[in-house]
Parts: sequence; C-alpha cells; structure tokens
Amino acid sequence: MNDQRSTAEPDWGLLRVFLEVAGSGSLSRAALALGSSQPTLSRQIAQLEAQLGHALFERTTRGVRLTEAGEALRGPAERMREHAQQFSLVAAGRSQTLAGTVRVTASEMVSTYLLPDLLRALRDQHPEIQIELVASNALENLLEREADIALRMLRPKQSALVARRLADQPLGFYAHRDYVKVNGKPTEANMLAHQWVGYDRSDQLLRGFRDAGIKVGKEMFAFRCDNQIVAWHAVLAGLGISVGLLRIAALSPQLVRVLPRLPIPPLPLWITAHRELRGTPRLKVVFDFLAEALAAR
Repeated sequence: MNDQRSTAEPDWGLLRVFLEVAGSGSLSRAALALGSSQPTLSRQIAQLEAQLGHALFERTTRGVRLTEAGEALRGPAERMREHAQQFSLVAAGRSQTLAGTVRVTASEMVSTYLLPDLLRALRDQHPEIQIELVASNALENLLEREADIALRMLRPKQSALVARRLADQPLGFYAHRDYVKVNGKPTEANMLAHQWVGYDRSDQLLRGFRDAGIKVGKEMFAFRCDNQIVAWHAVLAGLGISVGLLRIAALSPQLVRVLPRLPIPPLPLWITAHRELRGTPRLKVVFDFLAEALAAR
C-alpha cells in the first residue's frame, strides 16, 4: 500500500504548503504567509503525508521540523516550484493583449499619497488594464509572481529582474503650523527638546539620526507607531515633528518645513519587474507609464 501511495504524483498545491511550512518552521507563520488558517494547513499536510505514506514533520517546542522523509522531499519540491515559476513567467510573457491585470507593489506611503492620481491617469489612457495594488513595506517577491512590478527604495539584487532608477526622493522635517505657532520653530540647538513623531519597533529613524551624527534614543519620540501612514497623520494632527517625502508633504499646505539645514540624504526610488515580463505589452505599458510619471513629478 505504501509503495502505491509513494509513487502517486503529489498535488502541487499541497507541495507549496509543504515548502512554506518547511521554510517557516511553523504552521501559524506559514498560514499567515499563505493567507490560510492553521487547521487548514494541518489537514493539507496530513493529506500530503497520506498520499506519500510518510510523516513529513515532527512537532517541537518551537514549531515543527522536517523528518528524514521530509528532508528528502524538500529538494525535489523546490525544483518543482522553480519550474512552476518559470512556466508561469513564460505563459504571462506570451500574452500580447493589453487587456488584463497588472499587480503593482509599493510602500504604504507611496501607495496612499502618490500612486492614486497616477493610476487614474493610467486608467484614462488604458481602461482595459486592471491594477492590483499591494500597499506594503515588505519586499514582495517578483520571482514568485507575488507582484509584477515593484516600486522600492532600494535596488534589487536578483539578476532575473530588470530595474530602472527613478529620481531620488528628497526628504524634509515637517510640523503642523499650529505646532510651530505654540512651540516655535525648532533649531539645531534645541531640536531634541521638541516633540517628535517616530516609529515603535522600527529603528529606521533612529538609524537616520545616527547616520547624521545625532545620537538619540527611542524616548525622543513622544508619539510612536510603526504604521507610517498613522505616524504621518500624527504629524498632520500636530502631535510633533517628523521626516517626510517633500512631494508628499507638498500635498498638505498646513505643514511647515523645519530644520531645512539639517542634512537628510534623499531616498533612491527603483522600479523593477521580471525580465521576461517586460515583453508583455500591458506590463511594459504600466512599467513605462509609472517610470515616466514618477520621474517627471
């Protein structure tokens, strides 16, 4: 019976679950990554084990780990995933019509404040193209088709991706005009005595200050939130001073730029796509449109 089960061709969907659990070492983390539930993944793993006739995982105090049979299966399953990705990319690249969906990912701030106007203009020109926008600060995996096009503040390292550097995005310090009216404009001498808006678990702003030679701690920020949109709205509400992109701050005339002489390196902006997908007409249209629009603004 075991021999018959082990020679049956496994379901690729179950193998995908297997690889996610194996990579994360946890059913709960794998469920979150796959947008599923832990009980569903447990049933799928049990189904795959029944098909193969072997236990693939054993439970530990920290999650799950592969059995000997699971370790033996992992390599072939990863190669199957690579072939499936290649098949998907080639198939997508063969589509020669503009009609269809393009999945774009960008940071939460860029997705909220910069892209809607651009995407409206794109839709006016090409109503047959549908856009799926993934607003996330996480690095979406273009190789696994989690997105078709990515706008990111760093250059991708994978050779399979094509990337174009757009205009650098200058930054500035901003506060609400009411905050400035009550507390005065900060100077480099008294800036640490002012109220600041920052992040909670993220050390992004702390590293930025330290790179500028200003040693500060988390306690400097009287209001902290890792959601950058919430943090920005705290600035708009007058809770304190923070850093923002000039082109986003320009959308809010109630903001006042402060500390203009304090140096802040601009953020690079890259647009990337998979090399094979650049041959797909609708991908090329969206890629070129966003690249030109963001470079021109």
